[in-house]
Amino acid sequence: MKTWTENLNSGGPHEVKPAPMSIAGMRAGEIMLVPTARQVDEFIRTLPKGKHMDVKALRKSMARQHGAEVTCPITTGFHLRTVAEAAYEAYQRSGDLEGITPFWRVLDARTPTVSKLSFGTAFVIEQREREGLSNA
Repeated sequence: MKTWTENLNSGGPHEVKPAPMSIAGMRAGEIMLVPTARQVDEFIRTLPKGKHMDVKALRKSMARQHGAEVTCPITTGFHLRTVAEAAYEAYQRSGDLEGITPFWRVLDARTPTVSKLSFGTAFVIEQREREGLSNA
């Protein structure tokens, strides 16, 4: 079985194509970005310390960057988990928060993805508090 870090670094190129269905605020036919896990990771790394962006805003911003109208909500959800798990793996190896992807700037205790994380919500809450971000 692959590690989360291996999953983060695998996969093909991103796609921009018409959305096949209406889901999560996206309408069928809209031009949709299907990002790679690495793209989601790189985007999150651009968020400054102490700044939060919710998943919806992340999807809008990533779509604009790639000339699309929307970003696939399903793929983005999978990749957010991959990014968080890979960052936590890196943290466990190094014991250092510097250099890992600050996924807690997008995920908070209420984000459904957080309940699926292997390491639970406490780490996310702790990092958000450390940066002065709300956990509500």
